[in-house]
Amino acid sequence: MTQAELLRYLVDTLDSLAIDYMIVGSHASIYYGEPRFTQDVNIVIELTPSALPGFLGQFPPTEFYVSEAAARDAVARTGQFNIIHGASGVKIDVFIGKDTEYDRLRFQRRHQLPLVPGREAYFARPEDVVLYKLLYFRQGGSDRHLRDIAGILAVSGPHLDIAYVLQWARRLGVLDLWEATQGR
Repeated sequence: MTQAELLRYLVDTLDSLAIDYMIVGSHASIYYGEPRFTQDVNIVIELTPSALPGFLGQFPPTEFYVSEAAARDAVARTGQFNIIHGASGVKIDVFIGKDTEYDRLRFQRRHQLPLVPGREAYFARPEDVVLYKLLYFRQGGSDRHLRDIAGILAVSGPHLDIAYVLQWARRLGVLDLWEATQGR
């Protein structure tokens, strides 16, 4: 199974179960920016404890590895867990939506874009991808996040709502990092 096939399977599964989601991370960065290799799929979902068994049931252990305990813990703590397709090794990083003012707004702002021919999916907005990349850079320092931001600015920069980015960069404590990306 390729990343694209797994992503489509994931989106089809979430839609069939009426679980809200948005594609984030590298796939969203690539959509708005410059292409690059990525080893996993990152998605934020609104998963409740009651919906968890039905969701996990769509990833049978004969094809996928997923720790039910890790998934339950992630739902309880608004954390993350992984789903790995055994034959291909392709990984899905599943993030449970956080209940903060910014994360609720970010989720409300998501929008549908073409995923594959004939299929759309919900993606985080480019401004929110940039802001989360700044947050991740602050946490871990990986230059990959800054390269993704540079790619988004190069491709989608004229269409970004810079006032929104400035407002939330200030509120999220990453304004200094945002300003530093402007001098790159």
